[in-house]
Amino acid sequence: MRPTRIPKLCLHKPSGRAYFRIKDECVYVGKYGTPEAQKEYERRVAEWLAAGRQSNPPPSGSALVSELILAFISHAEAYYRDSNGEPTGEATNFKDALKPVLRLYGDIPAAEFGTAQLKAARAAMVESGLSRGVVNARINRVRRVWKWGASESVVDAVVHSALMTVDPLRKHRTEAPESPGIAPVAEEVVRATLPHMPPPVAAMAELQLLTGCRVGEVLRVRVRDINRSVEPWEYTPEKHKNEHRDQRRMIPLGPRARAVVASFLDRKPDAYLFDPREVSTQETRDHYDRRSYAQAIRRACDRAFPHPTIKPREWTRTKRPTEEQRAELEAWRKAHRWSPLQIRHAVGTRVRAEHDLEAAQAVLGHARVDATQIYAERLNKVAREIAEETG
Repeated sequence: MRPTRIPKLCLHKPSGRAYFRIKDECVYVGKYGTPEAQKEYERRVAEWLAAGRQSNPPPSGSALVSELILAFISHAEAYYRDSNGEPTGEATNFKDALKPVLRLYGDIPAAEFGTAQLKAARAAMVESGLSRGVVNARINRVRRVWKWGASESVVDAVVHSALMTVDPLRKHRTEAPESPGIAPVAEEVVRATLPHMPPPVAAMAELQLLTGCRVGEVLRVRVRDINRSVEPWEYTPEKHKNEHRDQRRMIPLGPRARAVVASFLDRKPDAYLFDPREVSTQETRDHYDRRSYAQAIRRACDRAFPHPTIKPREWTRTKRPTEEQRAELEAWRKAHRWSPLQIRHAVGTRVRAEHDLEAAQAVLGHARVDATQIYAERLNKVAREIAEETG
């Protein structure tokens, strides 16, 4: 989408005033042709640009909670994008966090949303069954909306300060359940599933198993991202979790990882290695996304680990399963499915057990924000050595 153009200063002939348009709103800035009107025009346009080309928010104290949320979501959808301008998904995370706030308090002034209202929204999240960690993360996002509102003069800063006094939910001191976390998947389980996957999906899963790379990193491997002039080969993702911190991510590819990607390198430099269009003629995207990758793995798990007695393929309109059979099959599949995130956890667990914590940090790309470049280079050296041994 092309960015909105800078609005031009125009003459309102009946009144002789200068004005410009932002969307459907006319903004008058004084008598046309005067230095004062020009200065006011430049000031208002500068504020509009600083706000991400969004209409100016309501004055402080007058905005409803729903208006503050709408203004923030417009900001978030423009702000939370990667280096190529694609949405990162953070705006969706904010929308999820703000649903109970909007439902309970959308029609009250944002300045009146205090600690009691924040706790009530949190209680609604707990009641919905969310885990303690998820609730705390969503409440932090709610507070960030009011922080943004204070920076944009929509609400007073003291409102945000009051919200910050609400402590997070503590372990064993809340009815919110604890998240079971993401358990590592056994390597033999992954390898038993690989033959039931389409070739690109199997290659992605095996590459993750050998390198410990993130899901987003394995989805977007391109030919030009792999440096084959060094040993071991180096895959440098254009997009990764810490790119906004100006950190470089390097994933060394050992002998086994090189064998996995070798058959996918006979394409143009900008092409993605793992293209779903090579599997399905119905597909239009040139690379997998998180949903399609995870879905392909779930289907492969169902084929690799079928229920010993229940055969869904035998179900017809006249031979339908009972509710008990459906429940039993669902429980079986849940117990025998694994996700791409579990591969990464498995690699981290294995490397830490075989080497040490620093080695796991190096392989997984967990570098501290304040780490020096020397420290980062030391981690890369460790990662290269492990890749040559196991990857």
